[in-house]
Amino acid sequence: MPITVNLDVMLAKRKMRSKELSERIGITEQNISLLKSGKVKGIRFETLEKICDVLECQPGDILEYRQASSATQPTG
Repeated sequence: MPITVNLDVMLAKRKMRSKELSERIGITEQNISLLKSGKVKGIRFETLEKICDVLECQPGDILEYRQASSATQPTG
């Protein structure tokens, strides 16, 4: 998937654990874990806003688009 979630990087930069983030934004630690692993199909803007507020960052610090390599893209 070309969207990479860098939440674990931001948590490390802020010296914060997933448990603290989950308590401060009001979602379960398991949902934080799923988000960190990229196993979610979407995130509510409200949740993203809360994460950015607590971590004092921008959405682009958490979500990153990586273009698929041209070797795997079909031609034509």
